[in-house]
Amino acid sequence: MSLPKINPIETTAWKELSKHFTEIEHTHLRELFSEENERASNLSISWENFYLDYSKNRVTAETMQLLQNLAQEVRLSEAIKAQFDGSKINETENRAVSHTALRNFDAMPPEVRETLAKMAHFSEQVITETHVGYTGKPITDVVNVGIGGSHLGPNMVNEALQYYKNHLKVHFMSNVDGDHVSEILKKVDPETTLFVIVSKTFTTQETITNAKTVRAWFCKTSEEKHIDKHFVAVSTNLDAVASFGIAPANIFPMWDWVGGRFSLWSAVGLSICLGVGFQNFKAMLQGAHMMDVHFKEAPLEKNIPVVLGLLSVWYNNFFKAESEAVIPYTEYLRKLTSYLQQAVMESNGKQIDRNGKRVTYQTGTIVWGSTGTNAQHAFFQLLHQGTKLIPADFICFVESLYGDADHQNKLLANCLAQTEALMEGTPEHNNPSAFRNFEGNRPTNTLVIKKLSPKNLGSLLAMYEHKLFVQGIIWNIYSYDQWGVELGKKVAIDTLEAIEEKNRDMLHNSSTQALLRKILGN
Repeated sequence: MSLPKINPIETTAWKELSKHFTEIEHTHLRELFSEENERASNLSISWENFYLDYSKNRVTAETMQLLQNLAQEVRLSEAIKAQFDGSKINETENRAVSHTALRNFDAMPPEVRETLAKMAHFSEQVITETHVGYTGKPITDVVNVGIGGSHLGPNMVNEALQYYKNHLKVHFMSNVDGDHVSEILKKVDPETTLFVIVSKTFTTQETITNAKTVRAWFCKTSEEKHIDKHFVAVSTNLDAVASFGIAPANIFPMWDWVGGRFSLWSAVGLSICLGVGFQNFKAMLQGAHMMDVHFKEAPLEKNIPVVLGLLSVWYNNFFKAESEAVIPYTEYLRKLTSYLQQAVMESNGKQIDRNGKRVTYQTGTIVWGSTGTNAQHAFFQLLHQGTKLIPADFICFVESLYGDADHQNKLLANCLAQTEALMEGTPEHNNPSAFRNFEGNRPTNTLVIKKLSPKNLGSLLAMYEHKLFVQGIIWNIYSYDQWGVELGKKVAIDTLEAIEEKNRDMLHNSSTQALLRKILGN
């Protein structure tokens, strides 16, 4: 089953939304709340440990109905079914998009179940010091060597779940920047360090360059035969991994139906298993699957990812808001926005629709943000009084992990107060100074989650995965290829040769030639 290929702006719902937008464009949220006594309960969704309040959005019941009509006209439900059925919905690469199968323990592919068992066994051996280094010393440090999806997901999750971490110190080596590599190697001991090389093709320039540097560093103080005690790989390219010197027993497989930016649920999450233990990794998978089931089965109006995706389209395509902020009120999620930037912007940064035609409407959103309350002392000025409309997701947790009520109460107070202030503003008659006036009418979603547990984290990440899927279906684009990522890599091959040969004439772009002249000093 292929994805529907429906131009959204040609639908009846889109035309009705355009007309509706002109009618409510300047309606203030204060008016909407004053007119609807039950607005907060009508525009909210309770699910498991999640509560989504989307009442502070510039929408009415009619808006939401028209957005749901749009979803129906572009056959969103059919697209959701195609993904979960394993259809090759990544049509430009002729691949299925089945990362959800990685976390469905009731219907898990045998190869996935086998790999999970291998991950559980290996991580347990390292954590319990059964697997030791070549000198007999236990492993104390783990270095994940990968970039993109092989780095951002595992790094973010290890940071998010550090409350649950064990004694192992987990480091992440991603950038091909040699200084970055050297700084990490300064912190570890070759006798007690395990390196996890993560590359689907085992050809990614940054990862393989770093892996070779690490291997050379390791072999300075040990013999090559000891690599099997200190190096494992996550890859599909068994031959390349073997030629690197990693034993077949130390290879964890990947599959072409798992995209890199959705791969933390696979063996790419090995460093998560090592950092927080397999049981916590499994709980995260189970939480993600719970959100998968919700996304697949809940009606549109009570479906959290669908509602979030439709609201994003509303602001992007009708209000012309170019970006959206994500603001988690916990320092544990300080790397969430970096992870979401790849997931969302690599997926939906497309200008060609599924019919092969250039789109005539905006696709993709710029995702950015930081943690509260830090962000309040930085970019919130722009959110409150800037000229740009920036919808924002506020994420908070009812319970803190260490149980400090005083700190948690103040954290929650700030989160709730900011969404209210962004909505309400200050009516002009209350403040004679124009500089202190706040228009308000700034839209937000507030997601209240009971606790930052592995299970709830899994649900949260899956929620954003499905949100971007909804956006991509509405915009009639392919969300699961990334040809733009490949272009720069190809150009870099010739540029590297010119740098190594110290020959700027090998390049054709005059600006690049001038830059290389400056770099080479000739």
